[in-house]
This record gives sequence, C-alpha cells and structure tokens, in this order.
Amino acid sequence: MRNFLSDKIQEVKPSGIRKFFDIVSEMKDAISLGVGEPDFDTPWHIREEGIYAFEKGRTFYTSNSGLKPLREEISSYIKRSQNIEYNPNDEILVTVGGSEAIDIGLRAILNDGDEVIIPQPSYVSYAPCSYLAGGKNVIIDLKEENHFKLTPQELENAITDKTKVLILPFPNNPTGAIMEREDLEKISKIIIDKDIFVMSDEIYSELTYDKKHVSIASIEGMKERTLLINGFSKAYAMTGWRLGYACAPSALIKQMTKIHQFAIMCAPTISQYAAVEALKNGDDDVKMMRQSYNQRRRFLLNKFREMGLKCFEPHGAFYVFPCIKEFGMTSEEFATRLLQEQKVAAVPGTAFGDSGEGYLRISYAYSIEKLKTAMERLEKFINELRK
Repeated sequence: MRNFLSDKIQEVKPSGIRKFFDIVSEMKDAISLGVGEPDFDTPWHIREEGIYAFEKGRTFYTSNSGLKPLREEISSYIKRSQNIEYNPNDEILVTVGGSEAIDIGLRAILNDGDEVIIPQPSYVSYAPCSYLAGGKNVIIDLKEENHFKLTPQELENAITDKTKVLILPFPNNPTGAIMEREDLEKISKIIIDKDIFVMSDEIYSELTYDKKHVSIASIEGMKERTLLINGFSKAYAMTGWRLGYACAPSALIKQMTKIHQFAIMCAPTISQYAAVEALKNGDDDVKMMRQSYNQRRRFLLNKFREMGLKCFEPHGAFYVFPCIKEFGMTSEEFATRLLQEQKVAAVPGTAFGDSGEGYLRISYAYSIEKLKTAMERLEKFINELRK
C-alpha cells in the first residue's frame, strides 16, 4: 500500500517537552518540573461563571470571531494595560489557546518560501507551524551574554529580501528573558525600515517581576505591522479552558477568521463566558499568582547560587534556564540521568532549539514544597557529578 502520510509532517519532530512529561507520569515518586502549567486552580469566581453558563444552557456556537462581550473586554484590557486601541468588531479574534493563533496567523501571512525569523531558544511550536505553512525558518541564536534578548544587529543580519515575518517571543519561554521599551524601539526602527511584519507572542505578559511588560505594538508605527497574541492559560490559570486571542489589523484578522471558521468554527463557548469574568474581575488573582511565582523564582535563584550552578536571572514567565555546560554532558543526557537517578523531570534546553544546548528548563509553576524537594535531589545529583 502507498504511503498516505504527508512528507512534511513526517519530517517534524515531536515536542521535546512532552517526552519527559510522558515518562514521569508513569514513574513513582517522580517530581516533574517540566510542564509550563500553573499549579493554581482557576479562580473560583471564574469557574463559577463557567458553571452559570452551563446552567443557563449557553452551550451553542458563538460567532466565529468570538463572543462580542469578550472581544470588548479584550479591547478594554489591551487599552488599559498597553494603551493600544483595537476595534472589537474587526481587529480581535478569539482562538483555541494562543497556539491556534500562532498556527493560523502564520498560515494567513505566509506564501511558500517566505522567510520567518525565529529567535531561539523559544517555544517549540513556532518553527513547525511556520514550516507547515510554507515558511523558510531563519534561526537567530540568542546569547546569554545579551541577556537572551534580540539585538538590533542580530535582527539586521538575519533579514533578507525574502524576509516576511519576525516572531517575537517575549517574555520568553524557556529563558524568562524580557524585552524592555528601549530594546523594542531599537528593533522597531529596523522592522519599519525593512518593511517586515511581527508576530508578538505575549502569553506571559502579566508575569513580569521587576518591570512592566511593554508590547511592541505600542511603539509608534508598529500596531499596523504586528500580530499580537495572548491568552488566558498562564495569567489566569486557565490552561484546560483552551482560550486565546489575536489582535491585528482588520485585513489580517479577516483572513485568520476564515481559516478559524473552516478548521474550528469557534472557541469553546463556556470558556468564553468565563473569560469575560476573568478580564473584568481577575486582576487581584493575577497579582496574587504573580507574587507567588516571584517568591519561587527568588527561591530557585538562591538555591542555584548555593549549589554553584550558573543561572541567568529571568525577569518574566515562570521558568529558569540554568547552565549545565560544566558537566560535559548534552542537555538530553543530563535531563535523562537526572530523571533516572533522582526522579526529577526537567526539559533539555535543546527542546527549544539548538542554541539551548548546555541548558535545562525548569518550571517554577509548582509549590515551594515540591521545588524544595526537587532542589535537594538536584543538588545531590550535581554533587555526585562533581566528585
């Protein structure tokens, strides 16, 4: 029988994050620090709104672009948090998580052979989604000495006459790096001068610790050339509700909605009603969770210092990215042995691109108690390696 599988999808590697999660799920007494999922329950008042929607029988399709009250609340949120105005009628699309927005955004923008600049280490979905949409990926290896930020020179060097899109993954998964306003202003000049588009993934925008998040769409001249992606999973502990959104010029949203219409129809209805409540009354919940993550962040950085383990200080998201180059192992080998010998699961840095070699991603979206136990095991592991 002939091979009915697509050549393209067979060439795409499975997610390096899920591999270790699947192993640890079947390992007794193992601690997983690998998955970027808040350990908080969705705040009760948000769940209550979902329950109420069920009770009222609100289980039908919404419009393709999402509930209008939700799009209005998203517009209001972006205005108050970033001072950017998006028309809820034609510049906002509610999606099934931020991941769908990444996928359909690239499909709506790219023609075959268009170049997509992807700074790495970064989220695992960008490169395969771009490739499946016909894009040619151009990778920029972010450097720790630059605080894992995208520099103007790196961007300029990567741009060719075939470049169409820059993916801007900040606050960054897995490094925790952020881009500040002055950083964004510098690269915006290049973006405008070279006439390229930006996909700005801001799913961790509410999780910055020392400085307030700045969206590149707020920089003069950038709103009209930016696809801003965000969602509810990280800030509101709503991962399983599967809800995100895209904000962009109406011409792009129109085409993204068309793909969304044929592939999805609409985002989950109950989740949309709950999300209205999250945006209206969830600021205190976000503040509480952010404070807790910050406590965990400081705890891990202090433990790494005590261990003598070099680690870049993250300023956003809920990950640390310690350097393990001193042990002479690949990231995959280190993570595998750590899991086998101490039953602690972390993700090899190479899951986020080749430039992640020599690093390990550890999520601190877990309780302090679990983190303490995991750090005791990690310290025992590296002390054995140093003997």
